[in-house]
Amino acid sequence: QVQLVKSGGGLVQAGGSLRLSCAASGRTFSSYGLGWFRQAPGKEREFVAAFSRSGDTPYYTDSVKGRFTISRDNAKKMVNLQMNNLEPDDTAVYYCAARTVGLLTSVSAYIYWGQGSQVTVSS
Repeated sequence: QVQLVKSGGGLVQAGGSLRLSCAASGRTFSSYGLGWFRQAPGKEREFVAAFSRSGDTPYYTDSVKGRFTISRDNAKKMVNLQMNNLEPDDTAVYYCAARTVGLLTSVSAYIYWGQGSQVTVSS
């Protein structure tokens, strides 16, 4: 079992940066595919970024490519999301999550979820 505890988030002006981190517990952390999702008010939860299960390859939704970077530290059991050049449309609650199998962009593939972190980008 994996427990995910998030940190980071907050309020920033458009063009600014924020960093989200997620610390995991569990002895098999390295065997999980890790990802970040977000949910804006009135919208469904959507994929933002994730690693393949091997942890070698990052994937991003088109709207954040070139602005967001997902990183992973297996020794510290952490996954991070560096968000640069933030836009008002990035405003949402962000979640880290872990999966074992399934499509890495699919919410239903993830079995462990951290608490949400509010990210608000003002124009």
